[in-house]
Amino acid sequence: MSAPAPAVAEVRGPAARRAIRYARFTIGYNVIEGIIAVAAGTVAGAVSLIGFGVDSGIEVAAATVVLVRLLAEIRGGEPDEAKERRALKFIALTFFALALYVTVEGVRDLVAGESPDTSLVGIALTGASIVIMPWLARAKRKAGLEMNSRLVVADAAETKLCAWLSVSTFAGLVAFAIWGWTWIDPVAGFVIAAFAIMEGKEAWEGELVCDDGCEDDAGDDCDDHRGAGGKDR
Repeated sequence: MSAPAPAVAEVRGPAARRAIRYARFTIGYNVIEGIIAVAAGTVAGAVSLIGFGVDSGIEVAAATVVLVRLLAEIRGGEPDEAKERRALKFIALTFFALALYVTVEGVRDLVAGESPDTSLVGIALTGASIVIMPWLARAKRKAGLEMNSRLVVADAAETKLCAWLSVSTFAGLVAFAIWGWTWIDPVAGFVIAAFAIMEGKEAWEGELVCDDGCEDDAGDDCDDHRGAGGKDR
């Protein structure tokens, strides 16, 4: 039995067109989300909400990288693995930058005993993202696997992180509003940092394809994707 041919990213099919739509939606949504989150977090003095807003900016940057690459390839450019690797490393660096920011700010608030204000705007914003971000992450990942594009799957992983950040930030804001726990905001920021480091490491090493398990009926396909896109082959 002959060995399977190396998979090449498919940039001209319907999955690629969906990936472009998702990238554009991500940019538009996160620009608005980031502005509101940073403004509300600054007013309330909530480091987790500011970190959430900064993550929205990272999401915009990552989605822009993906969109530019996809549009270039659709217009006739050949897939360039070296450029894709550089783009993946850029996404990883944005994760690490976010982790550093929320960790430093969280420690500072704990040491200084800073107490944020309740942010109803932040609660509403993160609540909306709990609904939107998981759907968007799944849609991107599906398109990326159909295309066999590590870059799109990496972007989906970043959107997945945004979904978890939405849950963490929402829980922290609600807990503070109800019980007044001053430590919950920096702790929520540390959770954000942990997820950012984990996903950043995987993006840097190119291990994002099938990192959280594959659908049972597509396991072999996912293994092929990992073989072609990861460092195993």
